[in-house]
Amino acid sequence: MTSAEQDLSGELAAIALAMADLHHPTKEREAAWAAGALAQGDRVARDHASTFSQDDWQRCADRGLLAMKVPESMGGEGADLATMILRLEGLGKGCLDNGLAFALASQVVSTQEALVRFASPEIQQRWLPGLMDGSALGAFAMTEPEAGSDAYAMAATAVPTGDGDYVLNGHKAYITLGSRCAMVIVFASTRPDAGRWGLSAFVVPTDLDGVAQLPNRDKMGMRTTPFGDITLTDVVVPGSALLGREGAGVSIFNTVLEVERSFVFAPAIGATERLLDSAVEYATTRHQGGQPIGNYQAVGHRIADIKQQHETSRLSLYRAAIAMLTGRDVAMSAALAKLTASEVGISTALAASAVHGAKGFLSEFEVERHVRDALGGIVYSGTSDIQRNIIARLLGVG
Repeated sequence: MTSAEQDLSGELAAIALAMADLHHPTKEREAAWAAGALAQGDRVARDHASTFSQDDWQRCADRGLLAMKVPESMGGEGADLATMILRLEGLGKGCLDNGLAFALASQVVSTQEALVRFASPEIQQRWLPGLMDGSALGAFAMTEPEAGSDAYAMAATAVPTGDGDYVLNGHKAYITLGSRCAMVIVFASTRPDAGRWGLSAFVVPTDLDGVAQLPNRDKMGMRTTPFGDITLTDVVVPGSALLGREGAGVSIFNTVLEVERSFVFAPAIGATERLLDSAVEYATTRHQGGQPIGNYQAVGHRIADIKQQHETSRLSLYRAAIAMLTGRDVAMSAALAKLTASEVGISTALAASAVHGAKGFLSEFEVERHVRDALGGIVYSGTSDIQRNIIARLLGVG
């Protein structure tokens, strides 16, 4: 067995162990730390005010969460895939601020992933240290206001000047961390006549002339995640700002999106486990009719459904990791992981709310927030309908 084969075998074994052990020590350590260190104070007020906690973000950076998947050669921790997933899952289980955990996972598995895989050493050296130590936030901007689910139907342009620079114009919308980021990966057309094959990706500092970060947008859930639009008006960037080569935008986007779809829901799956624990505790301590409400079949069945759906989404998450490591069925596994986790997030949050009765409806008990936070999952990283389209097409029926 070659060294590469041994490394792959070891990583697959780590994934299998992580998948089989619901209470894996790595996950439980992260959950215990997050429960004690993050999201303290009045979370209801923070949610209502859409307040992002820079202090908690810095605590996560100091913990190494933002550096865990960056290779050691680039200054990161070089964690394997199993460790990254377990830590993100544990973060979601322990941190009561779902928006914070989602924002962190988004930067790690999309923005930083793109820089690690496709950026030049100069770009990596400029941006990765700040992204890892918490002093800078990074964003990934593909979506435009009129494009909808057709991500490639974009109006943003990057016109070569002839002397090596590009002039960017466009409007990017619904960007996680968009209202606060120091840099953004922008997808724009360098050859409009080539359609999607004319798309390119650029690393754009947000302090450049012509870049405008619009205010944080109010939204139903994940309210503590900064979320906003960015406009570009005659923004001049050098050719060295390109990710990869000119015209490689589609390949870069698809590669990164498969990673994002596979793993950005790891914290949400951890949060579902937290909801399950909360529902079990409430059902065994809340009495009605002289007995715990969990003794009533209607309640017990709801909790059983939460357990079944949590396990299903968790297995899909780790199945996507196996696909990523082996290079087999990556697109299918990513779509299934995203579709399953996002829809399970909604159904389990609704079930937990029903178990808690009136308390599940009141903001002060924080169960209802899980319902609102989960609803966005069926939209971002590609809608549920888009995931079904991908799955159907890969099965030969789409």
